[in-house]
Amino acid sequence: MSDPSSVIDDLHQESEELDLLVSDLAESRWALATPAAGWTVAHQIAHLAWTDRSALLAVTDAEAFAKEVEKAMASPGGFVDEGAEEGAGLPPATLLADWRAGRTALEEALRAAPTGTRFPWYGPPMSVASMATGRLMETWAHGQDVADALGVARTPTDRLRHVARIGVRARDFAFHVRGLTPPATEFRVELVGPKGELWTYGPEEAPQRVTGPALDFCLLVTQRAHRGDLAVRADGPDADRWLDIAQAFAGPPGQGRASKGDAR
Repeated sequence: MSDPSSVIDDLHQESEELDLLVSDLAESRWALATPAAGWTVAHQIAHLAWTDRSALLAVTDAEAFAKEVEKAMASPGGFVDEGAEEGAGLPPATLLADWRAGRTALEEALRAAPTGTRFPWYGPPMSVASMATGRLMETWAHGQDVADALGVARTPTDRLRHVARIGVRARDFAFHVRGLTPPATEFRVELVGPKGELWTYGPEEAPQRVTGPALDFCLLVTQRAHRGDLAVRADGPDADRWLDIAQAFAGPPGQGRASKGDAR
């Protein structure tokens, strides 16, 4: 993406939409449990604030960020939870102000970054566009957890296109992170966007394909819903396997979510 301003704009809008969900919450509601085990609404916002701070450090001070990566590697299974737990202990007004300040500073830094700049990250280096896209994906996914906790049904937007693209591009990573060999050929992915338009990825003639609503695909690859509860379909054994393990986020495989049918 030669001009990342559009995805930065979308990141801003995604953050503002989530902000509206929590800005007027009573303090007691910040302690509501979300679908992520052990995480409250406060943990979700604290995680976003923590990751925004990490991203800002990566964008503005690579040397300092490298030290943060060393700390993370010393506790690979717990540093994310530790960051969320620390922030969740703050008064909600303080946490909200911290999240707002951090995401604003990150947005300004991304807009000011020279074209072609790449930043260090916990995985491969990130371009301006990929950093903004990754933050949007996380904001949307953790925002879904908050919405679920509050009993709010969000209206899907075209910003889902960014989440879907990450999910498709992360196909091979999902196999690698589980010690599996990725399929040798691309899949065709056809998703129906919120306005009824068709979003396509991969060669049209691919023998294996994935189809379904874009929203459901995004819920699947961010592991916010169980595959059995979604209208995403696979044609081909490798594509079918992918839908069982898909993840759009870096790091170890997530536990995913239980099927709603399991609760009955």
